[in-house]
Amino acid sequence: MNRKVISNQYSRRKFIRDLSLNAGMAALAMNGMNLFSSCNDDDSKEKNKGAGKKDPNKLGIALVGLGGYAGGQLAPALQQTKDCYLAGIVTGTPSKIDIWKKKYDIPDKNVYNYQNFDSIKDNPDIDIVYVVLPNSMHAEYVVRAAKAGKHVITEKPMAIKAEDCDRMIAACKEAGKMLSVGYRLHFEPYNLEMARLGSQKVYGNIKKMSAGFGFTIGDPTQWRLKKAMAGGGPLEDLGIYCIQGFCYTMGADPIAVTAQEGPKTDKEKFKEVEQSITWQLEFPGGIIGEGKASYSDSMNFLKAEAEKGVFELTSAFNYAGQRGDTPAGDMDFPKVNQQAKQMDDFAQAIKNKRPTIVPGEMGRRDVKIIQAIYKAMESGKRVEIG
Repeated sequence: MNRKVISNQYSRRKFIRDLSLNAGMAALAMNGMNLFSSCNDDDSKEKNKGAGKKDPNKLGIALVGLGGYAGGQLAPALQQTKDCYLAGIVTGTPSKIDIWKKKYDIPDKNVYNYQNFDSIKDNPDIDIVYVVLPNSMHAEYVVRAAKAGKHVITEKPMAIKAEDCDRMIAACKEAGKMLSVGYRLHFEPYNLEMARLGSQKVYGNIKKMSAGFGFTIGDPTQWRLKKAMAGGGPLEDLGIYCIQGFCYTMGADPIAVTAQEGPKTDKEKFKEVEQSITWQLEFPGGIIGEGKASYSDSMNFLKAEAEKGVFELTSAFNYAGQRGDTPAGDMDFPKVNQQAKQMDDFAQAIKNKRPTIVPGEMGRRDVKIIQAIYKAMESGKRVEIG
């Protein structure tokens, strides 16, 4: 994937924001740090006043699922967007409604629950539905949103099975609506630079790649540790960033994989999903991308070894604080709000009737890769990725 292509729940991914800067902070996040309340001061209230009001120049977004990622990242980002705004919410927790209504000035008519969600079709304020739910629920709500006549963004991984991705893509096409996946790093300048350096072969052909993402997970009862809801463990939640990093840095898709499950030091906590996993993605030309994802080790990097030197991100996948090095020196790019840029780009795509640069088809590709990695892990054999 080149620069043109990517220039661009439940307490979801609270831990990532400062992972590389402070691993202890990540653990606090997973054990209940309230990202939402951290923004709840007088200044933010004043800034957010009128956030839910209809703006004829912006597309309205409704967040489905008001967990940590929606409250700590997406809602604040929607205060910085230029082409879309927070218009509505969908939640199964009544106690959250008044908090969100007051904080973001959301009218009663734009508040939904999971039972009356389908009536969102009659609301002209809502143009886009953003599904921020556990992985197993993505497919259902994407399909329902499309049938309600709304454009859709879904968090990653897009679904647990490729067949669900097919249903999601088909539903949006049938409805004539766009589908995008929440791949925020396609709008982050350090990751964009990795893609440029790799796909344009600035330092020659890539010989080898490696990436890792991990942290020590907390609450043993959370949905990420339940296979039926998450689909798997850290591969689904964190490894997908490494997979993405390999693909956009290489500018190619993998053709086969081998994989190994790591040891379980806490068999009760990880009775349903892997604690850690390593894998080796094979790309055309025999180039290997060695990846690792873990719920018990702290790591956060993306590295490419090329003919003329190494370029890498030593803080790659978090919400902010990226760091990068090249043979020419340190990378130096301005800070951006990844989520704001991601949502604005989707709104612009809808307005300009152009494809989203992070479409459902990309999400489906990654789900197929994840499925192949798990198959390789379980079989101990090389698995081709069709």
